[in-house]
Amino acid sequence: MPKSMPVPVERPNAYPMIFQLFASRPASSNIDALYGVIVAQARSPVFYLAYGVPDTVEGRFDLIVLHLVLLFRRLRNEPEPVRSLVQGVFDRFCRDMDHNLREMGVGDLAVPKEMRRLGEAFYGRAGVYERALDAGGAEGHDLLTSALTRNVFAEADLSDHARRLAAYAVEAMNRLDMAEGAAIARGDLVFPDPEIVSATIDAKTVAETHVKSHDRA
Repeated sequence: MPKSMPVPVERPNAYPMIFQLFASRPASSNIDALYGVIVAQARSPVFYLAYGVPDTVEGRFDLIVLHLVLLFRRLRNEPEPVRSLVQGVFDRFCRDMDHNLREMGVGDLAVPKEMRRLGEAFYGRAGVYERALDAGGAEGHDLLTSALTRNVFAEADLSDHARRLAAYAVEAMNRLDMAEGAAIARGDLVFPDPEIVSATIDAKTVAETHVKSHDRA
């Protein structure tokens, strides 16, 4: 799990409360379906091979967070009850993190402290990622690349892997923006194939290199 955040962070206004998970809520198969899609996507081997995401607990956590932010951003302007799915999915995420901490041997007394730490990590990332995605264009892509470089890859300089992951996130955002809110509410959540996105990036790079070589000739 993430070891620290660079600065103290606050919960973005549009985001759910981490300790709402202790409230009584009816079980929802749609919420389980949405969270299941996110976890399955985050486990895709191509992220750890072609994108260079560390195949660690921290790396998997960061990919889940990135996909949660993409979903929550898409749902933020939906009317109720669709928008309420944000809190439901977030509760499911928190229960999953709680379970994982206990499976890793964290004691009962230490779990609340660790959950607060994970909450800070989530809110910090969510705020930065959403601002970058909303900015759009080259500026937004650079902001997102910078944030992913720090958070996912723990590097000081901009990372080619982070640029690739940022391009995937933008493609996923565009795909979700075109999706019907009602379909998502039914649990129909579709992310782009990261392998196809990666291959498209490689093909574009090759084409640009060819053009530059031709111009120099």
